[in-house]
Amino acid sequence: MKKIILSLLVMGSVFMISCKDSTMKIDKAQYSGKDVSSEASIIRNKDTKAAELHIEANGKWFLYSGTSVDDIDFSKPIAEGEGSGTFPLNVPDSVRSYFQLVTSDGKAILAERHLPMTGGYNFRDLGGIKTLDGKFIKWGKIFRSDDLHNLTDNDIKYLSSIPLVSVVDFRSPEEIKRSPDRLPQSVNKDYAYSITPGNLLAAKSLADLKQSQMDSAMMDMNVILVTDSSCVNRYKDFFTLLQQEKDVPLMFHCSAGKDRTGMGAALVLFALGVDENTIIEDYLSSNIYLGDKYAQYIAGNPNLKPLFEVKREFIQAGIDQIKKDHGTVENYLTGVLGVDIQKFREKYLY
Repeated sequence: MKKIILSLLVMGSVFMISCKDSTMKIDKAQYSGKDVSSEASIIRNKDTKAAELHIEANGKWFLYSGTSVDDIDFSKPIAEGEGSGTFPLNVPDSVRSYFQLVTSDGKAILAERHLPMTGGYNFRDLGGIKTLDGKFIKWGKIFRSDDLHNLTDNDIKYLSSIPLVSVVDFRSPEEIKRSPDRLPQSVNKDYAYSITPGNLLAAKSLADLKQSQMDSAMMDMNVILVTDSSCVNRYKDFFTLLQQEKDVPLMFHCSAGKDRTGMGAALVLFALGVDENTIIEDYLSSNIYLGDKYAQYIAGNPNLKPLFEVKREFIQAGIDQIKKDHGTVENYLTGVLGVDIQKFREKYLY
């Protein structure tokens, strides 16, 4: 009897191990099982573009890579390990890579959220963000950035590998003339969709404003972004491009990539079903990425700091105005900006 029980225990253990091993097998990029996307991230060095995996895990994991999500090579992992740590990745530094993380608990598609632009600061992929219904935004489709005129040749080469095909420039004609975009050859068109809500601020003597007054002015500007017809029409044009297959992958930007671009990104995330708090946290990330860009200027002009940072109340003012005028942000997207929500989500969500 004891021999029978022992045999059953051994067979059970083998069965459990086999089942666990089967969860590690994969032949197609996917998100599945436990959401492990928040436990791992790809970081690229701004200057060398070398890649690292940062992971917090208890068990064994495998990482596969490819030059696109659809071309990830599952024949052999580029890295594997057990537990947490930071691991250098042997992938090309001149092209963008996409990764599949496989653990016994779950699977997730990864890429660097913050792109390694030596000549830029706030260049981000909207991919990988989770929606309210448990889906994820596709990587390598929609990007946001600050100005592009200081991009290096290596930056341009890296962007060409995505490949970017459209760029939307929200800067004013004066800004564009002063600092024209540097673009990869893969870009078919650079759309000058100028949004100029700065008239509100230009009408005042900025040097005389107190910081609290500047905060108020930035809140007013975000309301203008979603109510002024000239601004609204530019966002409508922007969403028209996003809904056309030939114009994607697309990158949109302004000078800092935080206000005009920040509102544009928020509207995209709302359209894709991301919760409001996550949208605002993504907006606030500009403070991290832009810290070095404006530090010296802020040190000499501390009262102008609100011009070079973002605060929750800035974008909240615009969101609240949309809700006041239209009931919901989704009503605004469909009724004013012409977004087909269902098709938009089918196009950009895993």
